[in-house]
Amino acid sequence: MAKAFGFVDYGGPETQEFLDRPELAPGPGRIAITVRAAGVNPVDSKVRRGLLGRERQLPAVMGQEASGVVQRVGPGVDGFAPGDEVFGVVAAGAFAEQTLLRAESSARKPSAVGFDQAAVLAVAAATADDALRDLGLAAGRTLLIVGASGGVGGAAAQLARRQGLTVLGTTGEKGRPYLESLGAVPVRYGEGVAERLAAAAPEGVDAVLDLVGGEALRAVAPALTDRANLVSTADPVTAADLGGRYITRSTTSATLAALAALVAAGELDPHIVARYPLAHAAEAVALVESGHPQGKVVLEVS
Repeated sequence: MAKAFGFVDYGGPETQEFLDRPELAPGPGRIAITVRAAGVNPVDSKVRRGLLGRERQLPAVMGQEASGVVQRVGPGVDGFAPGDEVFGVVAAGAFAEQTLLRAESSARKPSAVGFDQAAVLAVAAATADDALRDLGLAAGRTLLIVGASGGVGGAAAQLARRQGLTVLGTTGEKGRPYLESLGAVPVRYGEGVAERLAAAAPEGVDAVLDLVGGEALRAVAPALTDRANLVSTADPVTAADLGGRYITRSTTSATLAALAALVAAGELDPHIVARYPLAHAAEAVALVESGHPQGKVVLEVS
């Protein structure tokens, strides 16, 4: 049996508990791994609360991304072998001692990249990469990131700066130093944000990557010179109302390998701000669910 952390019913934190489940055998397109680290993300509590529309077999193990060591590979899986250090998108929950990865959304971990760093790339950094690819901005253009100091925003700012973009990001005072360290221009969110944004970018911005949605997005939309250059990860309805669109996700092995190579080269910092052992998974989930982290939270499993 393998220890895991998940939920037994849909709802709040009171539905969470530790579970014992048999070790999983990899089916077609799956990789069985001993988990070394797992990323904790806002989507985890949304899944637990039943907010994403797809019902899961209960009890369900939480977590979307993990790193570890390959135990076995399933039929049709090429490029991975027992003993490989890997990371990627999970198929059976990440908060566990053992789980399955989706081979098409997994990659080998470079030796220069820690298991903790690798574990947090498949959600935030890959989402940021997908969004920038979706926008397709040329060097010299200006990008505004709405909600820029979190995991996706920080990764997007780094990748965008690397592509030669000028980056502005809405944030609170707490996030200002972090964005400035990335070479981005922080713009304080809240009342008066439109005026502050106009002062920071008098000619407007070429594109918006929205990570918040709702009124936070509507408040900055007038600064966008072309509404077609609006991509949201948070609010497809508001994005469409404003002339934009929801992000197109396409996390591939090649994408993850490229992101890990940037981490190994020191060109992308996953910005891990807190680490917890698996035994303290509930605390890690609570921290992320509070909305306070200015970066990534990791469970260190083994």
